Amino acid sequence: MADRRTKQLCKRLGCDHIALIDHPDVDEMAALALLDTGVQAVINLSPYMTGLYPAEGARKLLSAGVALYEIPAEWSAPKLTDELDGCRAWIVNGCLHVYSAAGDSRVIPLQSVTEEQVQAKWRQATDALDETLSRFIDNTLQYALQEKDLFLKPLCSLDLRTKMDNRHVIVVVRGKHYREDLQTLHSYIREYRPVLIGVDGGADALMQNGYKPDLIVGDMDSVTDKALLCGAEIVVHAFSDGRAPGKERVERLGLDCHVLPAPGTSEDVAMLLAFEKNAELIVTIGTHTSMIDFLEKGRKGMASTLLVRTRIGTKLIDAKGVNQLYQPRWSWKLWGWCVAAMLTPITAALAINPVARHAAQMLWTQWRTWSF
Repeated sequence: MADRRTKQLCKRLGCDHIALIDHPDVDEMAALALLDTGVQAVINLSPYMTGLYPAEGARKLLSAGVALYEIPAEWSAPKLTDELDGCRAWIVNGCLHVYSAAGDSRVIPLQSVTEEQVQAKWRQATDALDETLSRFIDNTLQYALQEKDLFLKPLCSLDLRTKMDNRHVIVVVRGKHYREDLQTLHSYIREYRPVLIGVDGGADALMQNGYKPDLIVGDMDSVTDKALLCGAEIVVHAFSDGRAPGKERVERLGLDCHVLPAPGTSEDVAMLLAFEKNAELIVTIGTHTSMIDFLEKGRKGMASTLLVRTRIGTKLIDAKGVNQLYQPRWSWKLWGWCVAAMLTPITAALAINPVARHAAQMLWTQWRTWSF
């Protein structure tokens, strides 16, 4: 199976498929999505690591035992994913043998990607990190100066049925550690009943953890039809000029939606929307906040996120990685107190109730008979 967009390909992959992607610097989330499919071999038209920054994807895949290959530059072509998608194929002796539906066959040489090669690229990327960070900061500040007026203006007013006034709001993005963070916040969600906003695939993340999103915000490129059909209110994030490619998909499903033209990323828009709807507190899970996060998304700066977070201020709490902050620890002392708490009412009942006391005496007599 082949696709230029890894997250779209993962929806169609199975454990008996070979994945053909065109994804330079494969990120950790893409690697985890590939691992979830059970695929055993991945071929990349682009380098798994370019050395620009220390991408985690290749290391994750190799450590899980997935065979990685790259196609030599002279054989690589943008249309190759379209040509090979759905074809029967085998990897034999370092070559990809492809058989089309018409009966034609072709052999494409492959370059195996080893752990030593990945580690060498990792060291190269780590050494260049200061220079990469400098360029990232310059790009962020340049775009922040150009876009600041856009973020000072309020968003287009939307007549939402989802009310957020004076309520807690959780914005979920399918970023690093989102599963663990959602599980850690289970008690908080159960007690406070916050408004749940899924940003694209974040809606699926909520549903996988047993929650129904109240609002789905995004350009609709990674959310599943199942999530869109769950009954949540839908806000399609459009370009600043009004173009909204995601609207067509929503309408094909026969669903109503709001269109919200705005600059920046969909997670920025979701946070701004909650802020302008007078949310009391905005908690984010899985959002992108660091340079590596944004480079993995193919963005060379984080101007919109910097401006949005500066505007929202103290109402915003980032729960990303909260599961790593504290893990409950069970001790023998705690177990002892739990057992004592359970035995206390049982002992009291036996002491007070004559029927229960008589039953206990009969059991004790029977046990002694068996013992001897």
